[in-house]
Amino acid sequence: MADLQAVFSRLLLELGEDPKRTGLEKTPARAANVFEALTEGYQKTLQDVVGDSVFEEKNNDLILLKGVPFYSLCEHHLLPFFGQCHVAYIPDGRVMGLSRISDVVHLYARRLQVQERLTDQIADALEQTLKPKGVGVVLEARHLCMELSGEQAKPGTTVTSCVRGAFRSRPETRAEFFSLIR
Repeated sequence: MADLQAVFSRLLLELGEDPKRTGLEKTPARAANVFEALTEGYQKTLQDVVGDSVFEEKNNDLILLKGVPFYSLCEHHLLPFFGQCHVAYIPDGRVMGLSRISDVVHLYARRLQVQERLTDQIADALEQTLKPKGVGVVLEARHLCMELSGEQAKPGTTVTSCVRGAFRSRPETRAEFFSLIR
């Protein structure tokens, strides 16, 4: 943490600021705390997050967790991107506690990311943990690196999706998933 505070102090100096002036005295510590929170996903594994929250269950109907909020950092600019994630799967004898799905989203979002990889990592985690018949993940996000780029600012929402198994091979399952998240 002290090293990270020193980095933020140096950043203030590079910007022409005095890190010891009133108003900025505690900024390096605050910025270090926020940056650590935004990258806490590096400190955990999928097993840490899922734990013993996978259960044997005969259900084989689509399970959808819709609108999971997430916050991440763009690995190219270190600026936030944020939005909501929709995660669905069709069990094949195993289900996961619903709050753990949300935890999986946060595990990977709290790393330096690109949205495309984040989408795939969430799908990979569900496939690895549950071995479901199919998985679908959609992320809708705003990227501050696009929105804050001066005169050329480009506001908008970026949507990425990853569909596997039954969501890819069965058009009706894919259609059901996309209609449910609309």
